[in-house]
Amino acid sequence: MSVNYNVLGLIFASMHDTSVSEITEHRTMGSIPFGGRYRLIDFPLSNFVNSGISSVGVITKANYGSLLDHLGSGRDWDLARKNGGLCLLPPYSQNGGMYKGRLDALANIWSYVEHSKAQYVVLANCDVVTTIDLNPALIQHKKSEADITLIYGRGYYDDEKNKNTAILQLDEENIVNDVLLNPRMKGEFNQWLEMLIISKDLLKQIVFESVSKSTFSFTREVLQNKECGYKIMGYEHKEMFMRIDSKESYFAANKRLLDSDARKALFKPKMPVYTKVGDNAPVKYGLESSIKNSLIADGCIIEGTVENSILFRGVKVGKGTVIKDSVIMQGAVIGNNCKLSEIITDKNVEIRSDKILNGSETYPVYIKKNGRI
Repeated sequence: MSVNYNVLGLIFASMHDTSVSEITEHRTMGSIPFGGRYRLIDFPLSNFVNSGISSVGVITKANYGSLLDHLGSGRDWDLARKNGGLCLLPPYSQNGGMYKGRLDALANIWSYVEHSKAQYVVLANCDVVTTIDLNPALIQHKKSEADITLIYGRGYYDDEKNKNTAILQLDEENIVNDVLLNPRMKGEFNQWLEMLIISKDLLKQIVFESVSKSTFSFTREVLQNKECGYKIMGYEHKEMFMRIDSKESYFAANKRLLDSDARKALFKPKMPVYTKVGDNAPVKYGLESSIKNSLIADGCIIEGTVENSILFRGVKVGKGTVIKDSVIMQGAVIGNNCKLSEIITDKNVEIRSDKILNGSETYPVYIKKNGRI
């Protein structure tokens, strides 16, 4: 992997937090646990690192304590460096309080961007789970002489279920003609994956104009504003992606990892997903335990039955307990003779013995962090 000193990566760790307000009550979007041992920020951060981008800024907002604990110095992503590396950026707006949109956030941290020697900037969010090599997109951006390149994927969109989705309309040369935000449509469409490439000089011009006009939304003020006259190109990402824009989509995305083809599409040998290392003991299975089609993280103690579920690190499952089609986050303790189905438990939840909890695939029951039942 060659290091790309010409590109700066910026990750918005808290964009669209309100879409999953229950799960982000005590954390940012980027620090939401996912897939048994990861956080959502691991995916854009790993994409940058695997693409040779060694300077990465993470723009925080509210409830970012768990994010700071997870990222640390950036060592687990090989970003603990004297030059470049990982930088955590403050959440406050130039006008006081929290920032109101991408442009406001960028204006606040512009001194960090200004000091970067990079010529290009790649922006990404944490609400889209995918694995992508950004180098082909960067090559296309330079060759096409585009002002902005939007990375998109083709997938099913339903206006009644999906939120924060921008649909791109492109011509035969992949030039973006229109950007539709949450349109009333259903079907297969080109969905912007909240990733874009832009030169630092143009981004500076856009950000400083936004300050003078008190505008905040990059999507509305730049991408949807045809008067700007920018050449906006699309780059199609043809691999799998999953958008986290509700509790239900979070549940479905985790469950999708139980399919081996989905895991292969997301976790590629040449594009590993890095995360904070947890030095836990191996899983301990009791004599009467039974596991079927599940992902079990290290440190778990299983004495009951687990089917079609994802268990994070350090989960304890008591004797006679049956867990089906559920997502159980780190440190949960499930007592004896419980029956759980279509459940999401946050971290350090305790469910005492002899409890029965049932949700549904379209409405999983969520138990908040440190909950006791």
